[in-house]
Amino acid sequence: MQDTKFIPFKASIEAYALPELFTFPFYYQPHPLCLLAAKELQDYLLSQTDWLHNFGLNGEVHNAIGKMFGVLLVKNQHHEIGYLAAFSGKIAGTNQLEKFVPPVFDTLDKGGFFMQGQLEVNTLSEQIKRLADNPQIARLENKLQQQNELALSAIQAHREKMILGRKERKAQRATAETLPSDEGALLIEQLAQQSIAHKNQLRDLNHYWAQQIQKAEDDLTQLTAELNALKQQRKTLSATLQQKLFAEYRFLNKQGELKSLQAIFQQTKQLTPPSAAGECAAPKLLHYAFQQGMQPLAMAEFWWGAAPSSEIRQHKNFYTACLGKCQPILEHMLTGITIEKNPLLNNPAADKSIDIIYADEAMLVINKPAELLSTPGKEIEDSVYFRLRQSYPQATGPLIVHRLDMSTSGLMLIALTKDANKQLQKQFIKRTIKKRYVALLEGEIEQETGLIELPLRLDIDDRPRQLVCYQHGRAAKTEWRVLERKNKQTKILFYPITGRTHQLRVHAAHPKGLNAPIVGDDLYGKTAQRLHLHAEYIAFTHPVTKELMEFQVDAEF
Repeated sequence: MQDTKFIPFKASIEAYALPELFTFPFYYQPHPLCLLAAKELQDYLLSQTDWLHNFGLNGEVHNAIGKMFGVLLVKNQHHEIGYLAAFSGKIAGTNQLEKFVPPVFDTLDKGGFFMQGQLEVNTLSEQIKRLADNPQIARLENKLQQQNELALSAIQAHREKMILGRKERKAQRATAETLPSDEGALLIEQLAQQSIAHKNQLRDLNHYWAQQIQKAEDDLTQLTAELNALKQQRKTLSATLQQKLFAEYRFLNKQGELKSLQAIFQQTKQLTPPSAAGECAAPKLLHYAFQQGMQPLAMAEFWWGAAPSSEIRQHKNFYTACLGKCQPILEHMLTGITIEKNPLLNNPAADKSIDIIYADEAMLVINKPAELLSTPGKEIEDSVYFRLRQSYPQATGPLIVHRLDMSTSGLMLIALTKDANKQLQKQFIKRTIKKRYVALLEGEIEQETGLIELPLRLDIDDRPRQLVCYQHGRAAKTEWRVLERKNKQTKILFYPITGRTHQLRVHAAHPKGLNAPIVGDDLYGKTAQRLHLHAEYIAFTHPVTKELMEFQVDAEF
């Protein structure tokens, strides 16, 4: 097959050294040749007139859709060095454009099973909508609700009447004891008949309303039977179509082994592939390279355009491959290729020490260095917990009261006893502990103070990245105040009201927050020597003495 998507570099690359190992796709710095390829591709995106897509770069934010692009440095069968280009998903309503590699499987092929299946699903959806819009359904649903409410009200009223009747009969029975025996016996008999009558009335009332409710339910079921049948038919058709699609997405590796999405994800905890798995740029690039007999040398992915409302993506920033969708696929595709070592397996805090600011029998206040974990991770055991457990083997408490992100430095409270931990935890739960962070942001913030309220949740397809999500996110609030503006950067104080994962990092970087990532934020901004975020101040009540304690340690940046 002819490598029609191979792109030679426009400029000479003789001065560049080729990469010795392939890129570790989940944490990397782009190779200089990938940077050059990305620059050429970006120039093309700015100048091309072959197709139109609103990336949101000209102030047209309405319906703007930014995209992830990828470049793959390759050596072709003629031993020429060049690159391949790809984009994730669709652009300009299509998944195939002249300069870019094609999708692994074309879901937009009008003659293919997927588009035909989607037409059937869409037809069912239209029928379902038409039936659901029947005003009779809403009328019968309201009637059923009314019948339930009337039944509850009528039965409750009768029960209250019975309670009152029992009280009255109890008083009358006491009176019966003072009457002559024959009169008293007659009264007791009458009271017994009243009790039986009330119980029979309750039985009849329950029976009557049960019939009314059942009739309303039957009328509604008769009207919605076709609707529910169509919904079940659509559900079954969609599931069958999805499974067939998973089987059709088949990915090559260096050895020429093809493996479907279905087979790949059966070996993971997820079992089922996430939505749009296989549509990212990285799998497309590698699959095409292997098809054409090219040797992959290095890769990089960058974001182009406006960010989605829930995610933080900076225009032109480079990003790693996502873990949820791409990691299982790429692990198969990179089999047999020697790649760079995973830098996340290295302990960047091995030569850093923990400064103990305060210590007594109940607790510690420490200054955690940047890049040291608060608790042991999956790959790295070294952490605040690990070190302090060795230094304080007699401690009865769980030690860690609260956490700081690995890359964040600053003040942490450590409990040496169970009671101290319990008392400090209560203060965190009641939010009586006062914390202040200092950060350096990329860009100049115009306002002096403010409050950010952006709910957060985990991005399950790309852990540990967080998303802004108003539907499922947990409330997150941050107050802030500007300290200084200098060299197109802003030094700022953060006062977190809540303590969500990555809260300050997301609130700083998100367009609805400050729209200015923290310097050195490798998740939501750009990598630098360190994350410029420091927990500089904390105030709390001592768990034993109840004394107000305040500590401040200035940031090193």
